Amino acid sequence: MHTARMGLTAADTIDHAQAVTQALLVRARNGDAQAFGELLEDYYDRIYCTAWKWCGNRHDAEDIAQDVCVKLGQAIGSFDGRSAFSSWLYRITLNAVRDMQRAGRRRGRHADSYAEIAPDEHPAEQEEAATSRQLWAAVRTLPEKQRDAVLLVYAEELSHSAAAEIMGIKEATVSFHVHEARKTLRGLL
Repeated sequence: MHTARMGLTAADTIDHAQAVTQALLVRARNGDAQAFGELLEDYYDRIYCTAWKWCGNRHDAEDIAQDVCVKLGQAIGSFDGRSAFSSWLYRITLNAVRDMQRAGRRRGRHADSYAEIAPDEHPAEQEEAATSRQLWAAVRTLPEKQRDAVLLVYAEELSHSAAAEIMGIKEATVSFHVHEARKTLRGLL
């Protein structure tokens, strides 16, 4: 049966998904391992994709995603619901990325990663892929706040308001960081 006939809208679907997440959160915070597993299943791809966008390396993104899952298990009881679960999860993921980057710098290891271009791709696609990789590699070299703002707004396609909530700053400050990042990137590229 079509959702229009049932009187359901896209907002109803979103509300239902949020209600399911909220129910899983309550159960997971109370020690329900099955509910925690369902939360991980629902959010793992988002965690991995966010980590990959920040570090640009599949291996590191997998390590970060696993680390976030462990940290989430340790911290789920402290989630107080003042922010959206997804915002809280972004912050945990970003902190895990920063931790890995700091650890890599301490060891003198540089994790620059460039995706492989398949040999059967067309030259125009290869050029576009190379340009995109260069842009995101340049973004990863920006100062932390600028990088985070650009990745949240452009890679994650979040509003400035949502990025501000995740970063724990004002929306105008996100806009400033994005503006400054654009100026820096023009000089780099």
